[in-house]
This record gives sequence, structure tokens and C-alpha cells, in this order.
Amino acid sequence: MSILKMSFTGRRSLALTATAVAVALAAAGCGGDSGGSAPTLPGNPGLGGDGVVAQSVYDAAPVATDADIPAGSTMEAIRKRGYLNIGGSLDAPLLAQQNPVSGTIEGFDADMAKLLAKYIIGKPEVKTTTIGTQTREAMLQAKSVDAVFQTYTITPQRATQVAFAGPYLTSGLAVGVRKDDTSIKSVKDLAGKTVIVGANTPAVTALPSAAPGSKQIAFGTDPQALQALLQKRGDAYVQDFTLLASGAKANPGMKVVGEPFTTEAYGIGLNKEDAQFKEFVNNWLKKIQADGTWAKVWEGTLGSVVEGGAPTPPALGSADGS
Repeated sequence: MSILKMSFTGRRSLALTATAVAVALAAAGCGGDSGGSAPTLPGNPGLGGDGVVAQSVYDAAPVATDADIPAGSTMEAIRKRGYLNIGGSLDAPLLAQQNPVSGTIEGFDADMAKLLAKYIIGKPEVKTTTIGTQTREAMLQAKSVDAVFQTYTITPQRATQVAFAGPYLTSGLAVGVRKDDTSIKSVKDLAGKTVIVGANTPAVTALPSAAPGSKQIAFGTDPQALQALLQKRGDAYVQDFTLLASGAKANPGMKVVGEPFTTEAYGIGLNKEDAQFKEFVNNWLKKIQADGTWAKVWEGTLGSVVEGGAPTPPALGSADGS
């Protein structure tokens, strides 16, 4: 089973407050991130890791052959330019966050973009333009960016305007507990428990069937909910996996357990008319899934706050709209 889901209307309202707690730097406009600035600290996969992908992952990552990059293709243009131009974020912990000390952009999305750049160019040179969710389609249509790596949910409606490679990641409602709690390992263990939820989030309606008999306590913001968990005002906190992962990164006293119990697929956004580039990116995803690179990126980023090993990557083309 793959990991990760969110309802964007519910997540975005809380994500900003979660980011305020967990993020030391938020940037606007354009941020550069080059292969020379790839993380040099060794990653420490598994619960309690440092959230940084090891340099050895980049060193061993595949590079496309000349035959894979036809003349006149988007891939050739990127290779000649010398960097991959992406739309993304700089303020999403464990997904794409700018390190305030080194200036590098770290996290699952950021590292995936660097690895795609490595595949095309031979080195992980990436230029990141921070964009809002409302401008992604326009940026891709205007070819202002080559691709969007930004937990971009694949939907049939969006697929009428952009092409989606992948899905490369899936999310979903998951369970957060205190670090020393060994009694709760999945949503099935929440029956009869007091569960913290975000007000007006998908957890409110999903929990009654997923954990019969559970009692809900709702909080208006993610920081309030996290504080309530750490203060033992509830047995667990159910929220989108990405928010829980960010919370666990900022709060060593909590952890994420089990698999998400709802599903939403994320894709790499591409220009709608560039079928050749979509096929190329999907072929690259197949390679890094098969050789274990995808799992290593997971373990070094999102997996650093999750118990257990890397999940199975989502099947390419499995989401409606991909």
C-alpha cells in the first residue's frame, strides 16, 4: 500500500499554521537549488532520522542516455540549459523546505526534482520558483516552468488543463501518537479511544466508520491539535499524513504510525501538450522505483518520522487523470 492523502480545501487552511510552527524560513519569488548544494550530511533513514537524503543517493541515481533524449525535445532543451526549472514550495517541512543555514531545498518533492534533473542533465541542478496552488495550471500552460512538484493532487478536472506523470506519491488520513505510545499502531486501534481531529477536516467524517466508538475532540488549528496530543488530552491525532509528518519533525515527542487509511494521488504536473515529456518522466519514475532510489528518498525525508520501512510506490497511471 502506498502512503499519503489530503483534501486540499481542508489541508491548506491548516497547512499554513502548521508551517508557522515547523518552518524557520519561508521564501517568495525564485529560489535556486543546485547539484552542488545537494545535501552533504548523511541521511539517517527510519524513525528519528534527520530528514536529509544522503549524498550517496544522488551519486548512484540513474542518468538518461543520449538515445533517451531526442533532438528538439523538452528534455534536450533542459539538458542544454543546464538546470530543471520547477514550480514548487520552500516552506513545506519534509516535502520542500529551504534550509535556513545552507540555503538548500530539502524534502521528498525537492529531492525528487533534483533526481529528475540528475536523470536529464547528469547533475541535480534545479531552479525552484515558488508558486501558489491557483497559478500552477497557468504556469505549466505558459511553459514558465518545466514541471510542478508540489503535492499536486491528480484529478480528472485538472487533467483537462495539464498532464500528470505518476502518481509518484499518495497521501491520506493517518494517525499520530505520542512517541512513547506502543499501544496504537493503526487506525484500527482507535476504536473506543479519544481522538483529536481538526475542525471541519476530512477526519471528522472518516473516523466514525474507520474507528467505531471513538470519541472526537476538535481543534481549530494544527498547532492546537498537536499541543493537545502532547498534553495527553487525547489518545491520538488523526490528520493528513503530510501535516502529521511535519508536526512530528517539529515535535520529537510524537510519531506517525501505520498506513494512511484514505487515499489521494499526487502527480508531477507537466505541460498538457507534451506527451513525449510525460512518457519520459514516467519511464524515469519506473527506473527509480525499481532500483530502490524512490524508497531511499522516502526513508530520508517523510520516512524519518514514520515507523516502519518505505511503502510500495503508487502504480503509475493508477489515478483517474494520470
